[in-house]
Amino acid sequence: MPKVLIVDDTAFMRKLLRNILFSGGFDIAGEAENGKQAVEMYKQLKPDIVTMDIVMPEMNGIEALKAIKKMDPNAKVVMCTAVGQEQMVKAAIKLGAKGYIVKPFQAPKVIEELKKVSGMS
Repeated sequence: MPKVLIVDDTAFMRKLLRNILFSGGFDIAGEAENGKQAVEMYKQLKPDIVTMDIVMPEMNGIEALKAIKKMDPNAKVVMCTAVGQEQMVKAAIKLGAKGYIVKPFQAPKVIEELKKVSGMS
């Protein structure tokens, strides 16, 4: 099963995503609270997919996406976005994000998107 690194600054969202992905058959490689931590954990864990919140303290999701793509051009990063962040999602896709999921998360859509990105569907 694909290993996923979950990146979100709120513990509740990480837990929600962990439960959704676990029920969808994904393995959880790890969890990061901000972009800076995500970049470090990406180096160590080498996950198959990263779910990346856009708005976070220290280093936001766009900056973390840039850093991860610089390190691994083949990285599969799925952005997590709230309504009203369309411009940031477009910027992320231009920078190489493979897809996006919208908050509040709907389990079937999250699983479908990550299966698509991982090549499972």
